[in-house]
Amino acid sequence: MTRSEIRFDYQHRDDRGVLEVVPRIDGIPLTQLIDRFEIDAGMQPAGNAYGGLIPQFFRFGPMEDHLHGRSTDAMGKKTPLLGCECGEWGCWPLMAHITVTVDLVTWDSFEQPHRTTRDYTAFGPFHFDRHRYDDAVQALSSVIDSGDK
Repeated sequence: MTRSEIRFDYQHRDDRGVLEVVPRIDGIPLTQLIDRFEIDAGMQPAGNAYGGLIPQFFRFGPMEDHLHGRSTDAMGKKTPLLGCECGEWGCWPLMAHITVTVDLVTWDSFEQPHRTTRDYTAFGPFHFDRHRYDDAVQALSSVIDSGDK
């Protein structure tokens, strides 16, 4: 099983004045990975539909809980990893099941809950070293908690 590198980019979103969080897998933003997948699969609409999560807008709880799949049951047992490009995660989310073990974190079973006929079986799964994943989540949490917006 190949393990991917994870990082969480955070940038100031000028149109809203808030921090936006986008996972980066093996150096590529998740927004680009999903755009490429949906376009290649012929899904419509596709391309530039997703944006990062905006922690200031939503009660995800601590990032450690959210990114370990423990923050919300608002849309079932899956966790939003991306929101809509408009900034609202409920509008057009990319959801995934997050499994955490002692050594591994896995993102799989991706879905776009507003387009239930879409097949994301070939997208992922993504496996991450648990310790490196936790380090990336902690780095993100430090930025969010410090108020560096």
